[in-house]
Amino acid sequence: MASSVLEATRAAHEDLERLERLAVRELQRDPANARDRLFQSHRVRNIIDLLVTTSDRLVEIYEDKDGARKEEISNHLTAPAQDDIFHKFFDRLKDIRESHRRNHSARFVSDADDHEELLKEEPAIEFSGEEAFGRYLDLHELYNEFINSKFGSLMEYSAYVGTFSQTEKITHSLKATRQYKEYLEHILEYLTYFLRRTEPLQDLQKIFTKLESDFEEQWANGEVPGWENRGTEKESVLQESEVDLDYYNSVEELVELGPEKLKEALAARGLKGGGTVQQRAERLFLLKHTPLEQLDRKHFVKGSRSSVSNVPSNGNNSKDDLKKEIALIEVKMRRLCEILDEIIVRTKENAEKKLTLTYEEMEAEREEEEVQADSESDDEDQQIYNPLKLPMGWDGKPIPYWLYKLHGLGQEFKCEICGNHSYWGRRAYERHFKEWRHQHGMRCLGIPNTKNFNEITSIEEAKALWERIQSKQGLNKWRPDLEEEYEDTDGNIYNKKTYTDLQRQGLI
Repeated sequence: MASSVLEATRAAHEDLERLERLAVRELQRDPANARDRLFQSHRVRNIIDLLVTTSDRLVEIYEDKDGARKEEISNHLTAPAQDDIFHKFFDRLKDIRESHRRNHSARFVSDADDHEELLKEEPAIEFSGEEAFGRYLDLHELYNEFINSKFGSLMEYSAYVGTFSQTEKITHSLKATRQYKEYLEHILEYLTYFLRRTEPLQDLQKIFTKLESDFEEQWANGEVPGWENRGTEKESVLQESEVDLDYYNSVEELVELGPEKLKEALAARGLKGGGTVQQRAERLFLLKHTPLEQLDRKHFVKGSRSSVSNVPSNGNNSKDDLKKEIALIEVKMRRLCEILDEIIVRTKENAEKKLTLTYEEMEAEREEEEVQADSESDDEDQQIYNPLKLPMGWDGKPIPYWLYKLHGLGQEFKCEICGNHSYWGRRAYERHFKEWRHQHGMRCLGIPNTKNFNEITSIEEAKALWERIQSKQGLNKWRPDLEEEYEDTDGNIYNKKTYTDLQRQGLI
C-alpha cells in the first residue's frame, strides 16, 4: 500500500477545497424565511464540522508519528533500475486502484458535484412545543426548581422569565450552597443548548474563553458584579446581621431583642433558629467568646454554608473556591442572557399573554405561528410580485383585483382646491367633497360649497363657474326689497323698503 498515505493526503486536501466552496455557496443564498435561515445556519455548521474533522486528519498525517509518510516519499524519490521501472509503476497503480476500491468516498468529484446532498438535507433540530421552533425559551423546569429552593421565592412564571438573570438580588448567604450552584449549572446548560440550536454559527467556546480570562483579573480585584464586597466569613456575617455581639454582655440582654430578631441573626450565621427565645439567645451568645469556625457542628443547620465551612477537611479554601465557581457561572449566564435578550423579552410577553387565553385559543395561536413560520418572508429581501401594478393595502401587499375593479381603487384623483391632495378610487374622490379639507379650500376662495361645484377640482374652473353663476343671478334675480309690494289702510302701494321705513317712523 505504498500510495495510501499520499493518496489520503491528496483526497483530504480535495475535500477541504470542496467543502469551502460549498459553505460559500450556501451562505450566498438568501433564505426565504426564518425557518430556512435556521436550516441554512445548521447546514453551514455541519460543513464547518466536516472541515475541522478533515483538517485534524491532515494534521495527523503531516505529523507522521509512525513514519509511513516519510517512508513513502523516500520510495518515490528513489530511482528504480532501468529494468524495474515498469514493474514499480504497475505496482503503484495497482495499490491506488485497490485503495479506491476499498474507500468509495475517495471517488473523483467534479466542480459541479459539490456534495449537493448536504445542501438539500434538512437538519433535524429538536424544539419543545413551548419553544415554538426557537421563538421562545422553555424555562418551566428551571422555574419549578427556583420556587421550590431555599434561595427562591414564589412568583409568576412571566415574572421569573424577566428576573431569572438578576442573580444580584439573592444574598451571599443563600448563594454559597451546592443547591444554588446546581441551579446555575442547569440554567447555563439550557441556555447553551438553546443557543447552539438557534444560532449554530455562534462560537460559544471563544466567548467563554474570553470571559474566563477577564474573570480571573476581576475576581482578584474584587470587581465581579454581585461579588464586589466578598470577604472573610466574619466580615460577611457582620454585613448580613445587624446584631453586633460586642454591645451585649449577657444572654438576658439578647433575649430583649425578641424571637424574630434572634432567628434572623442565627440564620445569617448558619446556626439553628429553633427553640425558645432563651435557647436562641444562649446559642447566639456562644459566638461572644468562641469563633464561628470553632463552634460545635451540632449548633449548625444541616447543609448550611457555615457547617460546610466548619469541616476541617475542607477549610475556608474550599468555601472560597465554591464562591469563585458560582461567580464564574453567573458571569457566563449573564453573557448568554445578553445575547438572547430579544428572545427573553419575547418569551415574557408571550407568557403574560397566555394568562388571558383559553386552551383552545392557545392551540389556535400555536398553529397559526407554525404556519406563519413556514410562510413568512423578509419584506426587505423579497420583492413583491405585482404585475398588474395594483395599489398597496394596509399590510403592504397588493389589494385583490376584484376590489380594484369594483371600487376603481387603481385610479388617482388630485384636487387642486385641497392643495393637490391625491385620492385613490372613485369612492374616496366622491366622499372628499363633503370633507373639511375641500370645504375649507372653497371658503378660502370665497365660493360656497354647493352641488353646482361637484366634480370641480381646479381653482380656475371653480372661479369661472362662480362668476357665471353670479352674472346669471344678476340678470334674473328677484329683489324683494324693491319689487315686493305692500298696501296701507288708505290703499296706497309701496315697495317693501319704503313701507318698512314709513312704518318705523310711525307715519302709517
